[in-house]
Parts: sequence; structure tokens; C-alpha cells
Amino acid sequence: MAIGLDVPTPPEPENPEEYDYEKCPFYGQLPVRGQTLEGTVVSTAMEKTVIVEREYDVFVPKYDRYMKRRSRIPAHVPGVLEPLEVGDEVTIAETRPLSKTKSHVVVQVGGDE
Repeated sequence: MAIGLDVPTPPEPENPEEYDYEKCPFYGQLPVRGQTLEGTVVSTAMEKTVIVEREYDVFVPKYDRYMKRRSRIPAHVPGVLEPLEVGDEVTIAETRPLSKTKSHVVVQVGGDE
């Protein structure tokens, strides 16, 4: 609970000299704020970034039914979390903009355990 969320703290980085503390919410100065979302990793093609897809229902009043929507969110992966693979369930938290498209960071792998 070091970052203000109910997630376990991962172990310390193995090589502190080369670790990117600027973009780490656990051992650096990156504050998390706003929403926390859960989703599935659908792409790991980029370095230190994953694409998290989440599916949700939206009510359509005209038809009195729900329809499914999905959103794909790019999220930064801190170096202390193990390498992620496609299909992993993750929890991401909102943070300051880290790049043009990234404003979320992965804080937990495996969802609620």
C-alpha cells in the first residue's frame, strides 16, 4: 500500500544504477491518481508499454438493452514487474502523461489475488 492503492509492492530492482526511477510508482516519484482499471493485455510489441483492453456495457435507452464496448489503453510497465505476456490480467492506474499516448501505469499483474 505504498502508492495509496491496495496492491502488493514488487521486489526492489536488481540493478539500481540502471533503473528508471522517474517512471516507477513503487520506487520512484511517479504519483498515481484518478481511475484504476482492470483489463487484459492484448499487445506487448512495444518496449516498456502494453496495450490493455477492457470491455464494458453501455445502456441504449432506445432499445432498452445493453451493448458491449471495448477500449484499448496504452500503459507503461515499470521494470520491477515481471515481463507481461498477451492474455495477462492487469490492473492499471491513471498518472500524469508519460508520453503522447500513455497516461496509465501497470500497478498489479493478475488482478485481485
